[in-house]
Amino acid sequence: MTMVIIAGEIDLSVGSAVAFAGCLTGYLIEAGWPAWSAVIAALAFGAATGAFTGVMRAKFNVPSFITSLALLTGLSGAAFKLTGGYPLTDFPEGFAFLGSGVVLRMPLGDGELTLMFPVVVLACVFVATFLLMNYTTFGRSVYAVGGNAEAARLCGISVGGVRIAVLAITGALAALAGVLLASRMSSGSPEVGRGWELDIIAAVIVGGTSLSGGAGRVWGTLVGVIFIGVIVNGMRLLDVQEDGQRIARGVIILLAVVLSKVQQD
Repeated sequence: MTMVIIAGEIDLSVGSAVAFAGCLTGYLIEAGWPAWSAVIAALAFGAATGAFTGVMRAKFNVPSFITSLALLTGLSGAAFKLTGGYPLTDFPEGFAFLGSGVVLRMPLGDGELTLMFPVVVLACVFVATFLLMNYTTFGRSVYAVGGNAEAARLCGISVGGVRIAVLAITGALAALAGVLLASRMSSGSPEVGRGWELDIIAAVIVGGTSLSGGAGRVWGTLVGVIFIGVIVNGMRLLDVQEDGQRIARGVIILLAVVLSKVQQD
């Protein structure tokens, strides 16, 4: 999402993409597909939906806000259609490793510190995205497109290609999150991921990325993710009800946008 917003776009479909990817994985496994091929299909579909939003923006000048809003409802409906409204739970035993597998155990005092597979995935995605955005021509092109698309075009950058690429990457990563969540829950549920797009965008903005595009840092988003996670977990530990959590998230999003505007001014 950091790349998408830096490029001057937005993707509201990631929450529904998470749900649909988990449901699609479960549906294909129940249909007899090997787990690995079902996961690849889910990731490919996620990338395709993101690319579709990019193509609509690049070829037909349809704002990504509109296309991703349509996908938000469409993918959610498709997830319910696949599952009939009920979670799919017929996963093979080894599939659980993706969501809750232990990669490393380290003694720590009287207990031990465990390194879970999803944490390894987070670290790999963060490092890959950080290197991509800071040390490649593509990363510089993303900043250029978000800063001034016309100037980027005149410099020979494929503006449409950059937009398609960042949205496809985001779609694939949303699908990856859906697969990991389905593995952790041992079910593909159409109910998961609701409202996640707002939390994700809030984390990106809290991390210092400009909603206007052209400015932002991947490491800042990591800080934003940790900040949002601490706030949400803190409210749960304090037994704050779901409605109170939603209000707090809304306030955080508003403050993040205001802070972004103040920094720009």
